[in-house]
Amino acid sequence: MKTTDYTASDAREVLACSLAEAVAAALREDLVEQARATLIVSGGSTPVPFFKALSRQHLDWARVDVTLADERWVGEDSQDSNTRLVKQHLIAQEASAAVFHPLVNQADSPEEGVSTLEAQMAQLSWPASVVVLGMGGDGHTASLFPDSPQLAYGLETDKLLLAVRSPSVPQARISFSASALSNARRHFLHVTGDEKRSVFADAFGGNDVKALPIRAFMSQALSLYWAP
Repeated sequence: MKTTDYTASDAREVLACSLAEAVAAALREDLVEQARATLIVSGGSTPVPFFKALSRQHLDWARVDVTLADERWVGEDSQDSNTRLVKQHLIAQEASAAVFHPLVNQADSPEEGVSTLEAQMAQLSWPASVVVLGMGGDGHTASLFPDSPQLAYGLETDKLLLAVRSPSVPQARISFSASALSNARRHFLHVTGDEKRSVFADAFGGNDVKALPIRAFMSQALSLYWAP
């Protein structure tokens, strides 16, 4: 009998589908009790299979508001735009009825645009039903980077949003604060690869949040979705 090797790609696809099912179930649960639900997702290449799987889930998407945990301050036509990524892969199929709220506007910089965006984000249904976080190899999540001059503010402020600059990334960014992301009913961390598994394991070995900002979310329930 011919057998087929189970590859890392296969594992990531299964992971994406499992995460999509969990997120959809959470949204359905909250929509029974409230008029609208807020879903916060992360960008980058890792969540694309998850976005595609979630877009096929059946629920009352017209009552769901979707936004990003953070965004690069670039135009939607840029290859670096997470807005473009979400619109292409998540706001589609069943989920095409969802209302997407981008974290960019026409201001010249995130510092100039943040107050207007914060007022818009404040109109969403809070606390968010679901936050799906990612994590970088340096332990950052959203745009809370260890080397960012705005990290301490991002970890401590009660504001929803902040403008972010970091020597380790080329573009200026806007990000939800740690408190805004923490103030959600459910938190999922979606990561892949051995490197990020090691980083996440290291995060348990200390309590310096500024060294590994993902630690800001490890004092509460955090569902880890990991595949090789």
